[in-house]
Amino acid sequence: MKTNGIIVRPASASVKTIMDHFEEFLKNHGATIYSRIDQQSEAHKAGIDLLPLEFLLFGNPAKGIKVIQENMLSALDLPLKIISWTDVDGQSWVAFNDLAYLTDRFGLETDKDSPLNLSPMVEYVLKNQLPRE
Repeated sequence: MKTNGIIVRPASASVKTIMDHFEEFLKNHGATIYSRIDQQSEAHKAGIDLLPLEFLLFGNPAKGIKVIQENMLSALDLPLKIISWTDVDGQSWVAFNDLAYLTDRFGLETDKDSPLNLSPMVEYVLKNQLPRE
């Protein structure tokens, strides 16, 4: 699997549980949840088998708009997104865009406190919020 500009982390719970915890954490920290898509369910509606996969689209307009003002093209990757899926071996995963990739892609002046830096939040939720299943 090619992962240029994407950070992928293993997770210790089901996709639904993982995304429930991310959604709750984000809401509790001022993010707006724009959409949550159960891709497996959508695939089944189309008559296609797909292992569990969910997509979460979220952001904080007060912070994200400042990024867009720096480079309007950054709106292609905003709002932010996280996906979680289960592979054929039953391992769950989480993936999101790497801060370095986004800053390079759009020539942005950002630092580790950037709203584009999802790594600290993802690591926190994976280590502290998920039940062991």
